[in-house]
Parts: sequence; structure tokens; C-alpha cells
Amino acid sequence: MNPTRRLLLSAIACTGLVAAAGPALAKKHDHHSGKDLLGEKIKKNGKHVLHKNGPHTVSVDVKDGKIADMTVVHDTKGNVPVKKYKTSKKMASTDGLHQVAYNGMLAQAYSVGTTYIGYAYIDDYGDEQIYWWPYDMVYDPMTGATEYVPYA
Repeated sequence: MNPTRRLLLSAIACTGLVAAAGPALAKKHDHHSGKDLLGEKIKKNGKHVLHKNGPHTVSVDVKDGKIADMTVVHDTKGNVPVKKYKTSKKMASTDGLHQVAYNGMLAQAYSVGTTYIGYAYIDDYGDEQIYWWPYDMVYDPMTGATEYVPYA
């Protein structure tokens, strides 16, 4: 195989890997408490706007007091892909102080016996925006959810 062909195939393979990695290449993760943002709207079925982040509008579908789905629409680009996570760590809180630095290490606040489901998308700056819900507030919590691994 000649060097030009080898270089071209390598470039194509690398492009595919970068595209497949997607959220793993996010610059940072911003955690939001979906429960706090939605509030009392959880009692009413239908689509509710949860958050506006620049050109992104985040909405959730509520069905029988639970989150059935989350959608993100960009003002000019249309629908944005959403990824679903699960974790036993409490990643978002109302005061934003869910992470505590101790002796140079990052300690996560744990909530015993609770699983959290997060819906995430990558914004225009390459940051992953994640909206967390307690397991029992999500209509179909485990379908399509992957284990969340925070940055080390």
C-alpha cells in the first residue's frame, strides 16, 4: 500500500473515531437539577420548556407525573442529539455545591440508595449540559441509559 493511501485511510479512521466519541470529548460537564428546574410543572402532562441555554431550548415531556423524554432544539440547526446517563452519585443540587474539594481530590456527595438519570447534550461551546432526575421521576429510567463517568 502506498504512503498516500495509508495516510488517507488513517485520516478517515481518525475522523470516524472522533465522531463516535462525541460526548466523551466534551470540554466540561455542566450539571443541572432537572427536578428543581421543572418544579410544579411535573403535575401537568405535556411538553414543558425546562431551560433556555443560548440558542438551545431544553424541553421535557411529562407523562403521569414522570419524565417521559427530553428534547433539545437549536434555534437554527434544529434537533440536537440527547444522551441518557445513570449514576448513584448526586451530580446536581439547588445550591450548586454538590462537589467538594478535599486535599486536592474531588469528593462526590453520595445519596444512599438513590439512582439518578441524566439527559445530556453538547452545546455550541463543546460543553456537555446534563439535566439530572431521581430515578423514580423518570418514566422509563434504564432504557438507553449508560453509566455516567465523571471527569477525573
